[in-house]
Amino acid sequence: MNSIPTTALGLAEQGLPVLPLRADKRPFGLCRACEDLACGGRPNMRVPGPCVCPWPCHGWAAATTAPAVVASSQWAAAWRRARAIGYHPGGAGVTVIDLDNPAAVDWARDSLPPTTTVATTRGEHWIYRGTVRSVNAVRDGVDIKSLMSYARWLGPGTGLMVDVPAVVHELVKVKPAAWPASRAVAVPAPAGGGRCPHRSPVYLERGIAMAEQRISTATSGVHAAVYRTFLAVLSAHGRCGCLTEAHIGRLFTAAQTKGESARHCETAWSNATAALGM
Repeated sequence: MNSIPTTALGLAEQGLPVLPLRADKRPFGLCRACEDLACGGRPNMRVPGPCVCPWPCHGWAAATTAPAVVASSQWAAAWRRARAIGYHPGGAGVTVIDLDNPAAVDWARDSLPPTTTVATTRGEHWIYRGTVRSVNAVRDGVDIKSLMSYARWLGPGTGLMVDVPAVVHELVKVKPAAWPASRAVAVPAPAGGGRCPHRSPVYLERGIAMAEQRISTATSGVHAAVYRTFLAVLSAHGRCGCLTEAHIGRLFTAAQTKGESARHCETAWSNATAALGM
């Protein structure tokens, strides 16, 4: 008998946001349109894109603590086929340092404070209290999984959980943002060829700063908040040539600090430009 659904229900009741995983550790699509990830596997956050189902149905965005959802008929087929339980570390208020080989484990023992530890197939998960941006490959065999990411549930582990250490915060900061170096915004010239009405350093700086703040203070629906912010910035400045590489870089950095991947930033930017007909 598959005990995974029962275990997942118990974890959700304890406040852990869970989701079903396949044998290859990928999440299931939990609506008919996304069955077998036919939509491409992109968590839907109500923005334009290949996934058009009406609610977040897979990936970290689908993780839930609602027992009624976990036990629903909509999730039943996935739980029957599931081979593991996933959870959203950021939603649980924790950060998982995924150590994928013995060398990575040795590094953690030398560099990180002891905390709750869980054995994995190839290494260990070190779990800390607090959340950070999720970043893969900060070192060889070391991934950081927290906001907008998912990890496998492998048991409660051993050891007393402590706060995310400074070295992890530094690793997250050091990992470079990965937007394209040659990012260009191809937009029409200002109507009539006149002087751009927005080409004021103060006006533009205030607009970019407000956009950064809007992204950084989003408490839920971060993906949608990023898209709406990109759309607003492009609406105000995209057609008059105000935006520079530095401005776009600041927006992408703010989004990635909240846990957005470079790919999702690219998608949100492309969707915003397409929506505006640019």
